[in-house]
Amino acid sequence: MADTKSNAAAKEQTHPLWSSDRQIVNSILAGEPNDFNLCELARLRIRYDGFPGARDIQADLDKALERWQLTEAELFERTREIHQVGQVYKGRGSQREDWS
Repeated sequence: MADTKSNAAAKEQTHPLWSSDRQIVNSILAGEPNDFNLCELARLRIRYDGFPGARDIQADLDKALERWQLTEAELFERTREIHQVGQVYKGRGSQREDWS
C-alpha cells in the first residue's frame, strides 16, 4: 500500500504558474464576487481542471464557489455574460487573459 501512495505523490505536479496564481486565489478569497473576481475564478477553474497537483489552489477555488453560493455551471454562465458585455481585462496590463 505504501508504494501506491508514494507513486500517487510522485505524480503530483507543480504548475509553473502556481506562485502567481496563488496570489490571485488569495485575492479572490479576500474579495467580493465582482465581475473581475468571477472571471478570474472561472479562468483558474479552467486552468486547474484535471491538473494533477496544486490541490491547495483547487480546494480554495472550490471554497470561493461555496462562499459565493455558485455552482461551476452558474459561474461559467455569469462569466460568459460578463465577457459578452465588455472586456474584463482591458487596461490591466500583465493581468491579461491567460487561459493556459
